[in-house]
Amino acid sequence: MKRRITASIAASILLAVGLASAGDSPDTKREKTRKMAATTLKELYKLEPGSEAAVEKSAGYAVFNNMGTNLLLLSTARGAGIAVNSYTKQETFMKMISAGAGLGLGVKDYRVVFVFEDDKALGHFLDSGWSGSAQTDAAAKVGEKGGAYSGAVEISPGVWVYQITKNGLALQLTLQGTKYYKDDDLNKKS
Repeated sequence: MKRRITASIAASILLAVGLASAGDSPDTKREKTRKMAATTLKELYKLEPGSEAAVEKSAGYAVFNNMGTNLLLLSTARGAGIAVNSYTKQETFMKMISAGAGLGLGVKDYRVVFVFEDDKALGHFLDSGWSGSAQTDAAAKVGEKGGAYSGAVEISPGVWVYQITKNGLALQLTLQGTKYYKDDDLNKKS
């Protein structure tokens, strides 16, 4: 009975999130994404004061909102975000999707901030996205590179990630592949 209730709640949350933005115009979606990114960065700077300097001196950064669910053996997440070139200020709107397998139960709302040390890392992310499953050979490490990346995880050379869990409760052990890619609809010139 508890599992059915939890599954129903998780499904309802995902449906509500999807329906809430389904009718928005591309301009409204872009503005909501910009606002989410600005709010997330402010929160990150409060939680990890060194992160502001890291973002400011970076070649670029990307901010994503993500909603994840884990129901027994299936784990999924989806979200949207924006990547910004620090030098040109060019914005690229993006999406993310994730799926995996593992034991767990729960729903989690979280934000992810990527920081790119150089143009090569930013360009690769924009052109190819990033896939967690393709990065299994890159050892993730928590570290402080000159103190600038305190609280961040280096996922590949020149790419650091901060994660902020907004709310939710999840008990899980999963192997998950995540893909970040350009949102063609929102990147069209109006």
